[in-house]
Amino acid sequence: MNRLLIQNGILIDPSQRIFEKKDLYIEDGIVKQVEDEICEIPEGTRLVDASGCWVMPGFIDLHVHFRDPGLTYKETVETGCKAAAAGGVTTVCTMPNTKPVTDCVEVVEEILEKAGKAPYTHLLPIAAVTIGQQGKEIVDLAALKEVGICAISEDGRSVMDSGIMKEAMRRCAQLQIPIFDHCEDESLAGGCINEGEVSRELGLPGLSRDAENAMTAREILLAESTGAQLHICHVSTKESAEIIRMAKAHGVRVTAEVGPHHFALSDEDIRREPHSKYKMNPPLRTPEDVEAMKVALADGTLDAIATDHAPHSAEEKTEDLQHSLNGIIGLETSFAISKKTLVDTGILSPMQLVEKMSTRPAQILGIPKGTLSVGSCADICVAAPNETYVIDDQFYSKAKNSPFIGWKVQGRVKMTILDGRIVFQDGKITEKEDLA
Repeated sequence: MNRLLIQNGILIDPSQRIFEKKDLYIEDGIVKQVEDEICEIPEGTRLVDASGCWVMPGFIDLHVHFRDPGLTYKETVETGCKAAAAGGVTTVCTMPNTKPVTDCVEVVEEILEKAGKAPYTHLLPIAAVTIGQQGKEIVDLAALKEVGICAISEDGRSVMDSGIMKEAMRRCAQLQIPIFDHCEDESLAGGCINEGEVSRELGLPGLSRDAENAMTAREILLAESTGAQLHICHVSTKESAEIIRMAKAHGVRVTAEVGPHHFALSDEDIRREPHSKYKMNPPLRTPEDVEAMKVALADGTLDAIATDHAPHSAEEKTEDLQHSLNGIIGLETSFAISKKTLVDTGILSPMQLVEKMSTRPAQILGIPKGTLSVGSCADICVAAPNETYVIDDQFYSKAKNSPFIGWKVQGRVKMTILDGRIVFQDGKITEKEDLA
């Protein structure tokens, strides 16, 4: 029997509105006791002293790219799962832009088989909306739900045909499958760098903010019409945030996420240092947009923080801003960057941060996680909120494409527990044989 007792930590659990010192006793992967102090300790219990640390339900990242199958030179299921564990993330939702596209039962089964051999985080696959992400023929939703997808998404693009998208949403509503949407009207998209003064200064192509805003509005209207559960991915503009805010006020079934890079960085960073590490889609927006993301997180318009973890090789992320690929990694830095930018500045409380990184994502997925209540699965992140360090490039991810290398932060993940087993501790992943 596997027994674990976490002592002396500050338990932060939004599901129970707990933010106080508690002991946590775990047995065979299940939380059995949550008490001010647990004195009767069964023989053979492993003790963890969490003095000075936050003890939180493991983070749930709704939006990651593991590039597996087909693009494993960038990332694999195993390296991605290790990166997640190192960041305190105990559940990830993997996007379908693999090669082949995750659009059928066979590819989902392959991903899940690989995930079973990488016991560092729970992995929930997201399938494409259309076959091959071509925007023409809707995937077999019933079969994909049966095999274990958590949602569908066209990922790095939108389904441009409104009729096809409406039908996909109608079927999703019938089958109770969430639809995760990358909002971008391709007819309004002109490139991959933010439209505005900085782009003009540097002579770079622009991506109109209208591309995001127009598609956000369309998807919300279609979701209202069909009753689908819509989740808007990586919101980046103040207008999109306001559209979502109004939709929620009118009772539309919509949730939304934002990435740390869209509330920690702006296009002013590109002016200061024109480098591909700042290249992503949606692109970095204006300081005004950044402030709008913070307000939207604080008032509940934005429900979740998700990384859009997007690994690339060094050859694909050269210093050439114009020709390098979009995307940055984020699994191993999201807690520290979010705490620095949101909690240390008073925008969110620690409780609100955990809610955005764990409890609300679990609710969006409809899974029994994001809580440390008695009887729950023991997926846990233990972090030292006051430990100061500088982010380096020693990642478990295969990739190094992070704009946060060199940032001084306060808040380090010390331990990640998955199903009651310690999978990451003090900077090291636990070996597979020790997890058996």
